[in-house]
Amino acid sequence: MGYRCPVCGDPQADGVHLANHLAFTAMVRGGEHEDWLDEHVPDWAARGEDGLAAAVTDLADSAEYPQVFEDTTGNHNYERGQAHGHGETHGSEEAHDHGEAHDHGRAGDAMGADSLPVDVQAVGGPEMDEEAAEMLAEAREMTRERRSSADEDTGAADESDGTDGPGGSDERGEES
Repeated sequence: MGYRCPVCGDPQADGVHLANHLAFTAMVRGGEHEDWLDEHVPDWAARGEDGLAAAVTDLADSAEYPQVFEDTTGNHNYERGQAHGHGETHGSEEAHDHGEAHDHGRAGDAMGADSLPVDVQAVGGPEMDEEAAEMLAEAREMTRERRSSADEDTGAADESDGTDGPGGSDERGEES
């Protein structure tokens, strides 16, 4: 089950994809997507993807969309042993389980200093105008903030400060 974008009708696989579609389209293009978000979720720019997803899924029509895996759609020129985006390679002896959670990065992507794949960092060449470059910088900063916030939520920050998290004890065994 997915959602139909309430602005343009584009199908989205789930609430997070819908939230990202709305937010990115609003930031990059403005227009109707931005107007819709401003009207229905005024604080949309300050929300993370999960918070925005919770708000927009209540306002969007749900729809059935068939799930299609890339290896069932044809027009792929994968050669034996070539990575295709899920960390596995075609022709590998290991199981290729699409049922497990996985990231959307491609196997072998080099990561840049901002933890984005290098090909994503390459966006913004000399042909990009100043406004687009500013939007891209803002999107990257929002990504860094979201990742930082997610790290804090999962306890990664607790590991670095020597505490066990809320209600835990610090290195001296004292209650925090």
